[in-house]
Amino acid sequence: MKNFKDRVAVITGGASGLGREFAYEAHKRGMKLVLGDVQRDALERTMEDLRSKGAKVVGLSCDVRNGSEVQALADAAMDAYGAVHLVFNNAGVGSGGLIWENTESDWEWVLGVNVWGVIHGVRIFTRLMLECARRDPDYEGHIVNTSSMAGLLCPPVMGVYNVSKHAVVALSESLYHDLALVDAPIGASVLCPYFVPTGINQSHRNRPEDVKMTDAPTASQLAAQAMTDKAVMSGKVMAQDVAEIVFKGVAEGQFYIFSHPQALGGVAQRMNDIVNQNNPADPYLATPQVRDALRGMMKLGATKQ
Repeated sequence: MKNFKDRVAVITGGASGLGREFAYEAHKRGMKLVLGDVQRDALERTMEDLRSKGAKVVGLSCDVRNGSEVQALADAAMDAYGAVHLVFNNAGVGSGGLIWENTESDWEWVLGVNVWGVIHGVRIFTRLMLECARRDPDYEGHIVNTSSMAGLLCPPVMGVYNVSKHAVVALSESLYHDLALVDAPIGASVLCPYFVPTGINQSHRNRPEDVKMTDAPTASQLAAQAMTDKAVMSGKVMAQDVAEIVFKGVAEGQFYIFSHPQALGGVAQRMNDIVNQNNPADPYLATPQVRDALRGMMKLGATKQ
Protein backbone atom coordinates (compact mmCIF):
# COMPACT_ATOMS: atom_id res chain seq x y z
CA MET A 1 0.00 0.00 0.00
CA LYS A 2 1.74 3.13 -1.25
CA ASN A 3 -0.88 5.85 -1.04
CA PHE A 4 -2.35 6.87 2.32
CA LYS A 5 -3.84 10.30 1.61
CA ASP A 6 -7.65 10.39 1.83
CA ARG A 7 -7.74 6.66 2.57
CA VAL A 8 -9.48 5.20 5.62
CA ALA A 9 -7.72 3.60 8.59
CA VAL A 10 -9.53 1.52 11.23
CA ILE A 11 -7.69 0.98 14.52
CA THR A 12 -8.74 -1.19 17.47
CA GLY A 13 -7.21 -0.27 20.79
CA GLY A 14 -7.01 3.17 19.25
CA ALA A 15 -7.31 5.27 22.42
CA SER A 16 -3.86 4.66 23.89
CA GLY A 17 -0.45 3.12 23.37
CA LEU A 18 0.43 1.88 19.89
CA GLY A 19 -3.12 2.35 18.62
CA ARG A 20 -3.15 6.01 19.54
CA GLU A 21 0.18 6.57 17.79
CA PHE A 22 -1.05 4.70 14.70
CA ALA A 23 -3.93 7.19 14.62
CA TYR A 24 -1.64 10.21 14.85
CA GLU A 25 0.69 8.83 12.19
CA ALA A 26 -2.24 8.03 9.90
CA HIS A 27 -3.55 11.57 10.32
CA LYS A 28 -0.14 13.00 9.45
CA ARG A 29 -0.38 11.06 6.20
CA GLY A 30 -3.81 12.47 5.39
CA MET A 31 -5.95 9.49 6.37
CA LYS A 32 -9.47 9.45 7.74
CA LEU A 33 -9.81 7.59 11.01
CA VAL A 34 -12.11 5.09 12.70
CA LEU A 35 -11.10 4.23 16.26
CA GLY A 36 -12.40 1.50 18.52
CA ASP A 37 -11.50 1.04 22.18
CA VAL A 38 -12.98 -0.53 25.28
CA GLN A 39 -12.04 2.53 27.37
CA ARG A 40 -14.58 5.17 26.41
CA ASP A 41 -13.09 8.13 28.31
CA ALA A 42 -9.65 7.64 26.78
CA LEU A 43 -11.27 7.24 23.37
CA GLU A 44 -13.10 10.54 23.72
CA ARG A 45 -9.90 12.33 24.76
CA THR A 46 -7.95 10.92 21.83
CA MET A 47 -10.65 11.83 19.32
CA GLU A 48 -10.97 15.34 20.75
CA ASP A 49 -7.22 15.89 20.44
CA LEU A 50 -7.13 14.51 16.90
CA ARG A 51 -10.02 16.75 15.85
CA SER A 52 -8.22 19.76 17.31
CA LYS A 53 -5.44 18.93 14.85
CA GLY A 54 -7.87 18.81 11.94
CA ALA A 55 -8.36 15.05 11.76
CA LYS A 56 -11.49 13.40 10.41
CA VAL A 57 -12.27 10.78 13.02
CA VAL A 58 -15.16 8.69 14.30
CA GLY A 59 -14.99 6.31 17.24
CA LEU A 60 -16.95 3.57 18.96
CA SER A 61 -16.70 1.74 22.24
CA CYS A 62 -15.51 -1.67 21.11
CA ASP A 63 -14.75 -4.82 23.07
CA VAL A 64 -13.03 -6.85 20.36
CA ARG A 65 -13.90 -10.11 22.11
CA ASN A 66 -17.40 -9.54 20.76
CA GLY A 67 -17.78 -9.99 17.01
CA SER A 68 -20.90 -7.86 16.87
CA GLU A 69 -18.96 -4.88 18.26
CA VAL A 70 -16.21 -5.31 15.67
CA GLN A 71 -18.94 -5.50 13.02
CA ALA A 72 -20.38 -2.25 14.37
CA LEU A 73 -16.95 -0.65 13.94
CA ALA A 74 -16.88 -1.80 10.31
CA ASP A 75 -20.40 -0.50 9.76
CA ALA A 76 -19.45 2.87 11.24
CA ALA A 77 -16.46 3.10 8.89
CA MET A 78 -18.63 2.41 5.85
CA ASP A 79 -21.36 4.79 7.00
CA ALA A 80 -18.85 7.59 7.57
CA TYR A 81 -16.47 7.12 4.65
CA GLY A 82 -17.78 4.43 2.30
CA ALA A 83 -14.58 2.36 2.27
CA VAL A 84 -11.82 0.86 4.43
CA HIS A 85 -8.20 0.65 3.29
CA LEU A 86 -5.93 0.08 6.29
CA VAL A 87 -6.89 -2.00 9.33
CA PHE A 88 -4.92 -2.29 12.56
CA ASN A 89 -6.11 -5.27 14.61
CA ASN A 90 -4.20 -3.87 17.53
CA ALA A 91 -6.16 -4.19 20.80
CA GLY A 92 -4.22 -6.32 23.28
CA VAL A 93 -3.91 -7.24 26.95
CA GLY A 94 -1.42 -9.17 29.06
CA SER A 95 -1.40 -11.58 31.98
CA GLY A 96 1.56 -13.36 33.57
CA GLY A 97 2.54 -16.00 36.08
CA LEU A 98 3.36 -19.70 36.00
CA ILE A 99 1.16 -21.20 33.33
CA TRP A 100 -0.61 -23.67 35.64
CA GLU A 101 -1.55 -20.83 37.99
CA ASN A 102 -3.54 -18.91 35.39
CA THR A 103 -7.27 -19.18 35.90
CA GLU A 104 -9.92 -19.93 33.32
CA SER A 105 -10.84 -16.25 33.44
CA ASP A 106 -7.22 -15.30 32.66
CA TRP A 107 -7.30 -17.49 29.56
CA GLU A 108 -10.72 -16.27 28.47
CA TRP A 109 -9.73 -12.61 28.83
CA VAL A 110 -6.34 -12.76 27.11
CA LEU A 111 -7.38 -15.10 24.31
CA GLY A 112 -10.64 -13.19 23.92
CA VAL A 113 -8.88 -9.89 23.25
CA ASN A 114 -5.58 -10.97 21.71
CA VAL A 115 -6.79 -13.85 19.55
CA TRP A 116 -10.54 -13.54 19.04
CA GLY A 117 -10.14 -9.79 18.56
CA VAL A 118 -7.81 -10.42 15.62
CA ILE A 119 -9.99 -13.27 14.33
CA HIS A 120 -13.01 -10.97 14.28
CA GLY A 121 -11.00 -8.20 12.65
CA VAL A 122 -9.67 -10.46 9.91
CA ARG A 123 -12.98 -12.22 9.36
CA ILE A 124 -15.02 -9.02 9.11
CA PHE A 125 -12.66 -6.52 7.52
CA THR A 126 -11.02 -8.74 4.90
CA ARG A 127 -14.37 -9.51 3.29
CA LEU A 128 -15.37 -5.86 3.50
CA MET A 129 -12.07 -4.77 1.91
CA LEU A 130 -12.44 -7.31 -0.90
CA GLU A 131 -15.86 -5.84 -1.62
CA CYS A 132 -14.35 -2.34 -1.66
CA ALA A 133 -11.74 -3.61 -4.14
CA ARG A 134 -14.44 -4.99 -6.44
CA ARG A 135 -15.97 -1.50 -6.63
CA ASP A 136 -12.69 0.37 -7.10
CA PRO A 137 -10.19 -0.77 -9.78
CA ASP A 138 -7.47 1.34 -8.14
CA TYR A 139 -8.07 -0.06 -4.66
CA GLU A 140 -5.15 -0.98 -2.42
CA GLY A 141 -5.47 -2.12 1.18
CA HIS A 142 -3.46 -3.54 4.03
CA ILE A 143 -4.10 -5.34 7.34
CA VAL A 144 -1.67 -5.07 10.27
CA ASN A 145 -2.09 -7.51 13.16
CA THR A 146 -0.27 -6.66 16.38
CA SER A 147 1.51 -9.66 17.84
CA SER A 148 4.70 -9.41 19.95
CA MET A 149 8.18 -10.83 20.19
CA ALA A 150 6.35 -13.17 22.57
CA GLY A 151 4.71 -14.52 19.40
CA LEU A 152 8.12 -15.78 18.28
CA LEU A 153 9.67 -16.63 21.67
CA CYS A 154 8.42 -18.42 24.79
CA PRO A 155 9.74 -16.60 27.87
CA PRO A 156 8.72 -18.02 31.26
CA VAL A 157 5.88 -16.67 33.43
CA MET A 158 4.21 -15.27 30.29
CA GLY A 159 2.51 -18.44 29.08
CA VAL A 160 -1.01 -17.15 28.42
CA TYR A 161 0.33 -14.11 26.60
CA ASN A 162 2.82 -16.24 24.63
CA VAL A 163 0.07 -18.57 23.44
CA SER A 164 -2.12 -15.67 22.33
CA LYS A 165 0.64 -13.92 20.41
CA HIS A 166 1.90 -17.10 18.72
CA ALA A 167 -1.67 -17.56 17.49
CA VAL A 168 -1.63 -14.04 16.00
CA VAL A 169 1.58 -14.80 14.07
CA ALA A 170 0.08 -18.01 12.65
CA LEU A 171 -3.18 -16.26 11.78
CA SER A 172 -1.32 -13.43 10.07
CA GLU A 173 0.92 -15.71 8.02
CA SER A 174 -2.14 -17.67 6.93
CA LEU A 175 -3.88 -14.43 5.94
CA TYR A 176 -0.82 -13.33 3.95
CA HIS A 177 -0.74 -16.60 1.98
CA ASP A 178 -4.49 -16.70 1.42
CA LEU A 179 -4.56 -13.13 0.08
CA ALA A 180 -1.68 -13.94 -2.27
CA LEU A 181 -3.42 -17.10 -3.44
CA VAL A 182 -6.40 -15.10 -4.76
CA ASP A 183 -4.31 -12.15 -6.02
CA ALA A 184 -6.11 -9.76 -3.66
CA PRO A 185 -4.98 -6.11 -3.77
CA ILE A 186 -4.57 -6.32 0.01
CA GLY A 187 -1.32 -6.75 1.89
CA ALA A 188 -0.80 -8.16 5.37
CA SER A 189 1.77 -7.57 8.10
CA VAL A 190 2.38 -8.85 11.60
CA LEU A 191 3.90 -6.40 14.08
CA CYS A 192 6.12 -7.95 16.75
CA PRO A 193 7.14 -5.22 19.20
CA TYR A 194 9.45 -5.91 22.13
CA PHE A 195 9.27 -3.87 25.34
CA VAL A 196 7.71 -0.51 24.40
CA PRO A 197 6.18 1.87 27.00
CA THR A 198 2.53 1.62 25.91
CA GLY A 199 0.58 0.83 29.07
CA ILE A 200 -0.11 -2.80 28.14
CA ASN A 201 1.57 -3.81 31.41
CA GLN A 202 -1.39 -2.11 33.14
CA SER A 203 -4.06 -3.57 30.87
CA HIS A 204 -5.79 -5.18 33.86
CA ARG A 205 -7.22 -1.70 34.58
CA ASN A 206 -9.78 -2.40 31.84
CA ARG A 207 -10.42 -6.05 32.68
CA PRO A 208 -14.19 -6.64 32.28
CA GLU A 209 -16.39 -7.89 35.09
CA ASP A 210 -17.17 -11.19 33.37
CA VAL A 211 -13.47 -12.20 33.46
CA LYS A 212 -12.30 -10.34 36.55
CA MET A 213 -9.76 -11.79 38.97
CA THR A 214 -11.48 -13.29 42.01
CA ASP A 215 -8.40 -14.64 43.81
CA ALA A 216 -5.35 -12.80 45.12
CA PRO A 217 -2.40 -12.89 42.68
CA THR A 218 0.14 -15.65 43.21
CA ALA A 219 3.82 -15.06 43.89
CA SER A 220 4.65 -15.83 40.26
CA GLN A 221 1.99 -13.43 38.99
CA LEU A 222 3.29 -10.63 41.20
CA ALA A 223 6.86 -11.35 40.07
CA ALA A 224 5.83 -11.41 36.40
CA GLN A 225 4.03 -8.10 36.83
CA ALA A 226 7.05 -6.49 38.50
CA MET A 227 9.44 -7.74 35.82
CA THR A 228 7.15 -6.64 33.00
CA ASP A 229 6.62 -3.20 34.56
CA LYS A 230 10.37 -2.69 34.80
CA ALA A 231 11.07 -3.91 31.26
CA VAL A 232 8.26 -1.93 29.64
CA MET A 233 8.94 1.32 31.44
CA SER A 234 12.67 1.14 30.70
CA GLY A 235 12.04 0.77 26.97
CA LYS A 236 13.98 3.22 24.80
CA VAL A 237 11.87 2.76 21.64
CA MET A 238 8.67 4.77 22.01
CA ALA A 239 5.21 4.02 20.60
CA GLN A 240 5.58 6.92 18.17
CA ASP A 241 8.78 5.33 16.83
CA VAL A 242 6.95 2.05 16.31
CA ALA A 243 4.14 3.79 14.42
CA GLU A 244 6.65 5.30 12.00
CA ILE A 245 8.31 1.90 11.55
CA VAL A 246 4.95 0.27 10.84
CA PHE A 247 3.84 2.78 8.22
CA LYS A 248 7.20 2.45 6.49
CA GLY A 249 6.77 -1.33 6.53
CA VAL A 250 3.26 -1.11 5.11
CA ALA A 251 4.44 1.18 2.29
CA GLU A 252 7.19 -1.31 1.45
CA GLY A 253 4.90 -4.36 1.63
CA GLN A 254 6.87 -5.83 4.54
CA PHE A 255 5.24 -8.75 6.35
CA TYR A 256 7.33 -9.13 9.53
CA ILE A 257 7.72 -5.77 11.29
CA PHE A 258 9.93 -5.48 14.38
CA SER A 259 10.49 -2.65 16.83
CA HIS A 260 13.72 -4.24 18.11
CA PRO A 261 15.39 -6.28 15.34
CA GLN A 262 18.36 -6.79 17.67
CA ALA A 263 16.14 -9.19 19.66
CA LEU A 264 15.96 -11.62 16.74
CA GLY A 265 18.96 -13.51 18.07
CA GLY A 266 16.62 -15.26 20.48
CA VAL A 267 14.31 -16.17 17.60
CA ALA A 268 17.23 -17.61 15.64
CA GLN A 269 18.24 -19.68 18.69
CA ARG A 270 14.68 -21.01 19.06
CA MET A 271 14.43 -21.90 15.35
CA ASN A 272 17.81 -23.61 15.55
CA ASP A 273 16.62 -25.67 18.53
CA ILE A 274 13.52 -26.73 16.59
CA VAL A 275 15.37 -27.65 13.39
CA ASN A 276 18.05 -29.56 15.30
CA GLN A 277 15.56 -31.15 17.69
CA ASN A 278 17.27 -29.66 20.72
CA ASN A 279 15.44 -28.97 23.95
CA PRO A 280 14.52 -25.28 24.30
CA ALA A 281 17.50 -23.16 25.31
CA ASP A 282 17.40 -21.13 28.50
CA PRO A 283 15.95 -17.75 27.43
CA TYR A 284 18.08 -16.10 30.12
CA LEU A 285 21.35 -17.69 29.06
CA ALA A 286 22.83 -14.28 28.22
CA THR A 287 21.17 -12.50 31.16
CA PRO A 288 21.26 -14.92 34.12
CA GLN A 289 20.79 -11.99 36.50
CA VAL A 290 17.26 -11.54 35.15
CA ARG A 291 16.42 -15.20 35.77
CA ASP A 292 17.91 -15.02 39.26
CA ALA A 293 15.95 -11.86 40.07
CA LEU A 294 12.72 -13.47 38.88
CA ARG A 295 13.33 -16.58 40.98
CA GLY A 296 14.17 -14.39 43.97
CA MET A 297 10.95 -12.41 43.69
CA MET A 298 8.91 -15.61 43.37
CA LYS A 299 10.53 -17.12 46.48
CA LEU A 300 10.06 -13.92 48.45
CA GLY A 301 6.43 -13.68 47.38
CA ALA A 302 5.79 -17.30 48.28
CA THR A 303 7.31 -16.75 51.73
CA LYS A 304 5.08 -13.69 52.33
CA GLN A 305 2.01 -15.63 51.30
